Amino acid sequence: MKIESIKIKNFKVFADTKLEGLPGMCVFLGANGSGKTTFFEIFGFLSDSLKNNVTIAINKRGGFREVISRDKSGNIEFEVKFRNTEKDGSHSPLITYQLEIGEERGKIVIVSEILKYRRGNRGKPWHFLNFSYGQGTAIKNEEDYGKEGVTEEREEQRLDSPDILAIKGLGQFKKFKAVSSFRKLLEGWYVSNFQISYAQAIMDTGISEHLSRTGSNLAQVTKFMHDNHPEIFDLILKNLKERIPGVEKVESLETADGRIILKFQDGSFKDPFIARYVSDGTIKMFAYLILLYDPNPHPLLAIEEPENYLHPDLLRELAEELRLYSKKGSQVFISTHSPDFVNALEIKELFWIKKEKGYSTIVKAKDDKTVSSLFKEGDLLGYLWKQNYFKGSGPK
Repeated sequence: MKIESIKIKNFKVFADTKLEGLPGMCVFLGANGSGKTTFFEIFGFLSDSLKNNVTIAINKRGGFREVISRDKSGNIEFEVKFRNTEKDGSHSPLITYQLEIGEERGKIVIVSEILKYRRGNRGKPWHFLNFSYGQGTAIKNEEDYGKEGVTEEREEQRLDSPDILAIKGLGQFKKFKAVSSFRKLLEGWYVSNFQISYAQAIMDTGISEHLSRTGSNLAQVTKFMHDNHPEIFDLILKNLKERIPGVEKVESLETADGRIILKFQDGSFKDPFIARYVSDGTIKMFAYLILLYDPNPHPLLAIEEPENYLHPDLLRELAEELRLYSKKGSQVFISTHSPDFVNALEIKELFWIKKEKGYSTIVKAKDDKTVSSLFKEGDLLGYLWKQNYFKGSGPK
């Protein structure tokens, strides 16, 4: 699945923003407080709304008055357009999901929730889902979509509450394929908040198939990958050796008292080092490789400031690993403050967020004529950023 455009209205610093033509890997620059984290939070908000309900997602962020853009009235609105990639490599029609959230008499309500798409450039879009205030309709014959002479058949549905997403319930049924695909994207949304101290800790034994957001289960996932996916683990170790001089072996061991530790073998020494005595950069690069070579990758991955703890020379290779991850069918959103990381980017992958009069907008680097011209002449984007060519991307 690939998100192609996002429209945001009245969500925190994004009073009215639309971003189109999103590639597989998107990197965002901006001063502190410009809205990078808020942009990532959109999917966290939708995910929380799906897992619980919109009221809980709103209250988790301080209530409706704290979530809606300052000095704005009306409703909070999102529009996400995406495509599914079929097994044969072809793409489905562009699917549009629209959500409008309001507050009425002190209660959070879903004013409108629509999921629709149209095959080709002709004909009326099919509304696979159309709900308002907890009731609406869903398509019955999705499998007939696109067939000559077939019209949509709909059935009435009612939710338990007007603050529950219709995709929460209907997305569980295989017959609602378009609804289910978007639900899976939100359920699989992953934001990396990797913490070195968590990854270095000695943990209780157990099985973990996927790296947690903080990396606290790195040792358990290492053991799982070694035992169940040895070919992938060997590839991870090969790439780690190429990036970190001296690393010969990584293993996850169970102690006599039932805990699990991570050990790194340096080729220069006979005895391995426990993770807490290995450099922060080595731990972080290994964790990123574990994340990016997951046999069941996340459909949408967000990483904030991946450059922390890593040597600048490793950032170009990390950028390439992230790009390869996106080419396998996932999508990656990244925020950074590193010109070295930005130097490794293609111009279509770079965006910057600028804040004016309290509200944020997003600029595509390739749409800036000066930046685009200099990039074509051979200038690296990180150097152009340091020379203040990205207007509005800095603190001044």
